[in-house]
Amino acid sequence: MSAVPHLSDEPPPVSPAAAPLTVVGFDLEERLARAETRTRDNDHAAALEQLDALWPEVRHDPALTLRHRLAEAWAEMYRGRLDAAADLLAHADSIVQSPLFDAADRAEVLYRRGCVALKLTDVAEAVSLFTRALETNSRSAHPSLLLAADVRNWRSRCHQLRRDWDAAARDAEASLELATEAGCERSRAHAMFQASLVAERQRQWLLARFHAEQALDIYRNHGDTLSAARILNNLGGIDFLLGDIAGAEQALKEAAATAADAGSDADVAQATASLAQVLLHTDRPQEARDRAQAALALLAGRADFLAEAGNAQLVVAKSYGAEHDTSSASEWLGRAESTFTELGSTSHLAAVWIARGDLARATGDCDSAAELYRRAAESLQDFHF
Repeated sequence: MSAVPHLSDEPPPVSPAAAPLTVVGFDLEERLARAETRTRDNDHAAALEQLDALWPEVRHDPALTLRHRLAEAWAEMYRGRLDAAADLLAHADSIVQSPLFDAADRAEVLYRRGCVALKLTDVAEAVSLFTRALETNSRSAHPSLLLAADVRNWRSRCHQLRRDWDAAARDAEASLELATEAGCERSRAHAMFQASLVAERQRQWLLARFHAEQALDIYRNHGDTLSAARILNNLGGIDFLLGDIAGAEQALKEAAATAADAGSDADVAQATASLAQVLLHTDRPQEARDRAQAALALLAGRADFLAEAGNAQLVVAKSYGAEHDTSSASEWLGRAESTFTELGSTSHLAAVWIARGDLARATGDCDSAAELYRRAAESLQDFHF
């Protein structure tokens, strides 16, 4: 029920060691800082509007241009415009190759490129970029602790997609230590978020709830509405796993309402899809299907929310199966399998194969069911010799 890790935003995308290349007006730098703050606060539409107005004034100053490109790329990424974000980061990469910039600046760009790669579900490329970012940052005369914390946070997400829980936990723990040393509460919350996700997947649900509740307190204290919505979604899933159905429904409805307040349709969809799963597992297939299809409508065209779309498709399929409509169930399972294949998540694909097995068994095809169950089990097997 938990979302694929991509749930939290980072501090404003400011180059950690931007070189003072040109003396610029204080007002201009202050206006750029305000746009960066908008991005940090997940107000991406307003940030892009401000950045567009600033571009003619900052484009001739390399340090400000770099900050502008990083901020705009981050906002575009979270608006789902991944190609635009990649193009902006390519421009940023060309800027930081100048000897006027520090290794930490180059590491910042590598990190942002890794985030876009992960959003594009290119996990191998993302891991490579994150690892290079850490190595490059360490060679800086002034390495950024906060950047290292953020990179570890995002690399933990990659390890989770690969089901490498030990590596995911190590990166989440290292991110928390680095964020604490850097004195950044929101980065600490992001690290606790990842630690919660790892604990949940390892069936340590009380520990998962502990980390999530700590992160939620920080997000609320900092007025980070969107991150609060995202972790409420995960808390709803944890409550469900702990058997608290009423608590799960309340948390998920609050997550959807909070995401709506933050203006994020995609996050409303994520919470709605999670609520659909609760409804499905408590014998309310029609309600579950209605919620799941509402989530899919909100996610149309969002290539960066494949896991959520696939989960909603899977709920629709299972709801039809619960009503013995095998034709519709099979059709929707095919859609979910295609989505999860594009995502590249073995765990999600295994869930589809189990659902296919259940459908085959319900129609009396026990041989096909057994083969599908075997396929799911072997895909999740951690050793092969």
